[in-house]
Parts: sequence; structure tokens; C-alpha cells
Amino acid sequence: MGEILPFRRVKASDRHRGKTLCRNGHHKWQVDKQSVFDVQLGKLVTRYRCARCGQIKVRAH
Repeated sequence: MGEILPFRRVKASDRHRGKTLCRNGHHKWQVDKQSVFDVQLGKLVTRYRCARCGQIKVRAH
């Protein structure tokens, strides 16, 4: 016989955890080391990605 899994309704606070900070402009920026050179600008750039929502911010040096 298989395992019985307990089903419970997910609370709204658990479903929206971490998104309210980003919605109010409080992102958790981390350096994304995928691309460091922008061809259009011709400069080195630092690419930041929010750890909670995934939004990207680019800053040229």
C-alpha cells in the first residue's frame, strides 16, 4: 500500500512569501556573473539579479 500524504490548504502568507518586499522596491540584489561585457555600450557592466523575484538591473562602469 502507498504512503498517505496529508493535504492542507496553502496559506496566503506562504504563497506570497518574499514578494511583498520586492513589490515595495526592497530587492535583494546579487551580482550575476553571466555577462560582464555589453557590446552595444562597449563597456564593462555589472548585472544584478534579485534573489527573490528575478528582476535584472544593469549598471555600467
